Amino acid sequence: MRVVNDPSFGVDAPVYVISVAAELAGMHPQTLRQYDRLGIVSPGRASGRGRRYSMRDIQTLREVQRLSQEEGVNLAGIKRILELQHEVDQLREQVFHLANELEAARRAVSRRGRPAHPEGGPVRGELVRRTRVTIFNTATDPEERPERGGGLGDTGDTRGQSGPDQG
Repeated sequence: MRVVNDPSFGVDAPVYVISVAAELAGMHPQTLRQYDRLGIVSPGRASGRGRRYSMRDIQTLREVQRLSQEEGVNLAGIKRILELQHEVDQLREQVFHLANELEAARRAVSRRGRPAHPEGGPVRGELVRRTRVTIFNTATDPEERPERGGGLGDTGDTRGQSGPDQG
């Protein structure tokens, strides 16, 4: 059997017909069809709707076989394991990109090298984050409520409001 070493064929290139993929994975072609129906391994399709497997698909088939035969995992469990592995891979990639963005932002900030403001406040043009905290009273017993209203959303801030005792 000839192995394709052309760099234009990556591990995700759907190039193997079902008989070749089955031989490479050490399985019967009917097993590959069943795994496709169950959504465990979903090969690409040729223009005539024939299945085309990639080297990644074949590696997955080998992992399915290992989990089934050596670990005793049923097909539903194998499908879930593969889904979770895929999710972990995606999350790792996202963390990698976010870490790169964070490092780039840190480098950009350190390159600015602006001196600190003499009074300890922010330097003109710097981002200042302000946070407003609202405390909600969730007491249901009227006796537990504070004397000033105490309803949901009451922050005790009466600035800008006119009421009976605001005069």
